[in-house]
Amino acid sequence: MNRREFTKTTLLAGAAVASGAVALGGESARRVRIGVIGCGSVSHSYLPVLARCPYAEVVSLCDIRPERARKQAEAFKVAHHYPHIDQMLAGEPFEFLVNLTDMQEHERLNRRALEAGKHVWSEKPIANSLDAGQKLLRLALEKKLRLWGAPITVQSPQFAFMAQTLAQGALGSVAAAHADYGHEGPNWSSFFYEKGGGSMPDLAVYNFTTLTGLLGPAKQVSAMLSIVTPERDITGKGKIKVTEEDNSMVLLDHGQGVISHVQSGFNYFNPHGHDGSGEQRHTITIVGSGGYMGLVGYDWAPQGVDLATHRQPKLQRHATDTQGYNWQQGAALAAESLVTGRELLVTPEHALHVLEIITAARESQQTGRRIALTSSFKWPIPA
Repeated sequence: MNRREFTKTTLLAGAAVASGAVALGGESARRVRIGVIGCGSVSHSYLPVLARCPYAEVVSLCDIRPERARKQAEAFKVAHHYPHIDQMLAGEPFEFLVNLTDMQEHERLNRRALEAGKHVWSEKPIANSLDAGQKLLRLALEKKLRLWGAPITVQSPQFAFMAQTLAQGALGSVAAAHADYGHEGPNWSSFFYEKGGGSMPDLAVYNFTTLTGLLGPAKQVSAMLSIVTPERDITGKGKIKVTEEDNSMVLLDHGQGVISHVQSGFNYFNPHGHDGSGEQRHTITIVGSGGYMGLVGYDWAPQGVDLATHRQPKLQRHATDTQGYNWQQGAALAAESLVTGRELLVTPEHALHVLEIITAARESQQTGRRIALTSSFKWPIPA
């Protein structure tokens, strides 16, 4: 099966998952029993998709603010909700933890779930360091459990088109790429600005995933990071001190002469807004000796791909059909994978490589040096 066929099959299945229109042998598919931890902002995007997924049954919710768990349990008709992961793990049985908590808590909670014998889907990042993330993956493998991490940009039909275009050599000798993603910064939680937060694990993580997926694992990283706004006013908390970058410029050396640049930050006014629906410019561009390619819209909400080559020098738009793709369907696709055995293009090794890019960028800023990376992942996606 080639890249186009694989991706089309996966995305069509994903669209069916999102709509709830899947049955096996005329009967409903087995449903994976799911516990969701973290009932804040992101749960409003994940829970509707999981509620429609024929492979998923959300049986348990958890949040350190019990009222949030209770409200989501009522809204989505989930019978059990808990204020702490220990009570959740000791309560209603489930197989698969979906972790939507603050990013600083992912590593600890993912480890607790794996130790308790649960498969894990984690919002980004999987862990706070490459070493810790690799230990989590080893634990999962030892226990014959699955571990996945957002984002899922490599699942989009736009990614598939761009990867196929590169594989065909349509751009000639690829030289450079640029990606950017930013907005004015969230005010609903302080974790974005505290140690372990920052614009890279929240925003640039999408672009790092896409560009390494298209151009291959990064060999070296060089970066300049800064804090533009040293204080933030957080709803319900007041003013806080910003301790992680809210502005980043990161260079990636992919080998073979290919260099990419990723820009992200929490100080970027965007007249099109934050949700991505109105974004029409190229947020990712790749250029080579024979062509130019630009992703229309953000890579987490792509709208198409513009392509121009020596043979066809006028930009033409391609891959305008999302085929059911959306950024919040990762856990639903993982549930489908657990039932059917159909593998995702998303892998924990890729997520850990992106995590190493983030930590290397911070080391580069601190030391003024170019940082060599040690991690990798199976590439191309798929082979």
